[in-house]
Amino acid sequence: MPKSTFRCAKVAARTSAPQRTRLRAAALAAVVLSLLLTACGGGAAGNGDDGKKVVLTTFTVLADVARNVAGDKLTVESITKAGAEIHGYEPTPGDIRKASKADLILDNGLNLEAWFAQFVEGLDVPHAVVSEGVEPMNISEDAYQGKPNPHAWMSPLNVQVYVDNMVKAFSELDPDNAEAFKANGDAYKAELQAVQDQMTTRLAGVPEAQRALVTCEGAFSYLARDAGLKELYIWAVNAEQQATPQQITRAIEYVKANNVPAVFCESTVSDAPMQQVVGATGAKFGGTLYVDSLSEADGPVPTYLDLIRHDADVITKALTGAGS
Repeated sequence: MPKSTFRCAKVAARTSAPQRTRLRAAALAAVVLSLLLTACGGGAAGNGDDGKKVVLTTFTVLADVARNVAGDKLTVESITKAGAEIHGYEPTPGDIRKASKADLILDNGLNLEAWFAQFVEGLDVPHAVVSEGVEPMNISEDAYQGKPNPHAWMSPLNVQVYVDNMVKAFSELDPDNAEAFKANGDAYKAELQAVQDQMTTRLAGVPEAQRALVTCEGAFSYLARDAGLKELYIWAVNAEQQATPQQITRAIEYVKANNVPAVFCESTVSDAPMQQVVGATGAKFGGTLYVDSLSEADGPVPTYLDLIRHDADVITKALTGAGS
């Protein structure tokens, strides 16, 4: 059987359990089937307009890291845009078409992109999980208890592992430029270590009594671990339903009991639940932190290194009162 015919049969036969709701999964499956059956009739070449091979990442943070490793040898794109909420993202037909034309797809893994797994398996495109080899921290509460916390990139130490995985994947994709990928990766890992050291030094200045990081999502476990901060969050992982009365009450009680001076929320979700905590406790809203997405180029965190610097600065100033 010709390869293209096999791919069509595979896609048509494959079924998957709904990741979020039955309606969403059914709609996505229909889109995937339509696009991939069309692709079986003759797809476009994977190379970009400039002749370089195309690497597609699931979100903007990975794209920035990948560009540092790829240099000018590959074209790197993100399937999601700046400001997108990664957990509940719903792929469009254009996203799937773009993925079918890529030469390599990178995703974070650790159950972050359940939405992407629904169609990536049906694509005849190499795929690499960049968190492979990272020691995950498990979520300790809510419906996700015992599952790995997917936000491993919030530790620059972990991102050094991401870089090694990217170097390997890029070298397999484009062997002629393997030495360049290795050199780029080594240089970027040095920058990651410098930012890690800056972050931990900066947060070490927070007095022991104020070393509590209270956020909307439990996305800062790796950062809190590295910086020696206690962590509490309203919900574990961004989902369709979040911020129950019980979760908000728990956060209020924690902030009161520990005299937490400031609380935070992430850029991709509403801070309304955390503002309820602020109103009930007198704690200050310390500011917006970035996790799942970079900002636009003219925003506060256009790169991953900027994201870590920004978050460390906002947390330190709010918990010490330096930003008042």
